Amino acid sequence: MVDLTDYLWIVWLVFILVCVIIELLTLDFTFLMIAVGSLAGLGANLLGWEWWVQILVAGAVSVLLLLLIRPVLLRLMAKSAAAVPPSNVAALIGMGGRVSSTIAELGGLVRLDNGETWTARLSPDRTPTRIDPGERVLVSAIEGSTAVVVPEERTD
Repeated sequence: MVDLTDYLWIVWLVFILVCVIIELLTLDFTFLMIAVGSLAGLGANLLGWEWWVQILVAGAVSVLLLLLIRPVLLRLMAKSAAAVPPSNVAALIGMGGRVSSTIAELGGLVRLDNGETWTARLSPDRTPTRIDPGERVLVSAIEGSTAVVVPEERTD
């Protein structure tokens, strides 16, 4: 009769592979720590230790990694994510521009400092009802494909 514990290393490899695939989908570092702990269980198997010792080793290493390494990795990821400058529409908020076509009740055109030309309208809480070509404006919001602008404060 075949002893199934002789093939336990295959179970460890499959479990490690499944954990790595789940980690790639979740990006939470939990399954990565379990996969590394299972790698320790595979090492115990290759050393010829009993199956229950392999499980204890895998569990202990996984718990240690989850408690000690995972929080550090999550902090590093959060810190690096906070350092990323805004992009896409968020990067346009606060950007300056110059009016290309008069902005009145029905809107107009503005050429932003990044070189893009956007349809524009005045912010509803501003008193000027018209901004002429050549004047500087600031983007206060983006609504769909329209930049909501306010006149730039002059510092003469």
